[in-house]
Amino acid sequence: MYYVDPHIHMVSRTTDDYETLAKMGCVALSEPAFWAGFDRGSVDSFRDYFRQLTETEPRRAAQYGIQHFTWLCINAKEAENVSLSREVIQMIPEFLDCPNVLGIGEIGLNKNTKNESTIFLEHVELAVAHGQQILIHTPHLEDKYQGTRMIMDMLLGHSRVDPSRVLIDHVEEHTVAPVLEAGFWAGMTLYPISKCTPQRAADMIEKYGPERLMANSAGDWGPSKPTAIPDLILELRRRGHSEAAIRRVVYENPIQFFSQSERFGFVPPESRPE
Repeated sequence: MYYVDPHIHMVSRTTDDYETLAKMGCVALSEPAFWAGFDRGSVDSFRDYFRQLTETEPRRAAQYGIQHFTWLCINAKEAENVSLSREVIQMIPEFLDCPNVLGIGEIGLNKNTKNESTIFLEHVELAVAHGQQILIHTPHLEDKYQGTRMIMDMLLGHSRVDPSRVLIDHVEEHTVAPVLEAGFWAGMTLYPISKCTPQRAADMIEKYGPERLMANSAGDWGPSKPTAIPDLILELRRRGHSEAAIRRVVYENPIQFFSQSERFGFVPPESRPE
């Protein structure tokens, strides 16, 4: 089955992972900007990173028939450095016309601090000023519910934010319902030892249905599995879900959401030249 991974950090993966994803059925992915495993010290380091996301990774992916899309921001872990964050936000428009850029992300909160909220709102202003979609990072563990509510309150309090153009990732059982009820898209991040397992994701799909719900692997610097979506596909098949129902979550939903961006030039596999 073909699938799209809507949130995976391929800069932290080897080229062999691209090959494995292709063999598993991945035909497109989107890569949000995120933490590099350390705090960067200058706007030029982010400029180089954005070049990697808009130039190098699309070429790596294309070698294996995978279309690569991306999102740009300074992530919440580095948002405590407000002056640097503002330099990066001011620089981001240099890259918004790149053909694989879908929007601003992954922005959000890490420890739910005042500085993080300030930089989050400035990212949102950038997104609405340029007509960009938004991809959201929600905090981990004990901070998740409060942080998710804070993020939603800030978004819903902005008169120009359309929830249908916002994807809130890393939802879990206690946050998925309010996200969906508010009209946002929800992303379940599948991890081997944290966030959400394929089994828990299948439970949420069965409880809430497939509308505006998708799954991703993240595949970042920590313990993670870039082929977690195929694991979810197998779990859903084991539970007796139809191929059409599974395809909606892992293929059609990401395409529907991303198609709101004029730069989502996705070509279905059956339409690609042989």
